[in-house]
Amino acid sequence: MNELEESSEISFQTNSQIESFAAQESTLRTEVDKALRRYFIHLEDEPITDLHQMVMSEVEAPLLQAVMRYNGNNQSKASTMLGLNRGTLRTKLKQYGLL
Repeated sequence: MNELEESSEISFQTNSQIESFAAQESTLRTEVDKALRRYFIHLEDEPITDLHQMVMSEVEAPLLQAVMRYNGNNQSKASTMLGLNRGTLRTKLKQYGLL
């Protein structure tokens, strides 16, 4: 069983459940902003390097996981949804240990 199948994340049965959950949540943008503000506060005087790569890797793995789960682990559908070539998707899934 891979990480996608073992995930204990919230799963939704209907679109109305998704919409209800989304209405209670902040936007992705505001959540990223809050997370970065917390990150900067905890840094104190530590030097920051490669922040872009760090943020991208932190966001990309759960994005891939959620899209794969949404598409029933169908890589063709997931690659279309993400706007990625299927080979690129497979490479990224392997990179994050999701395949």
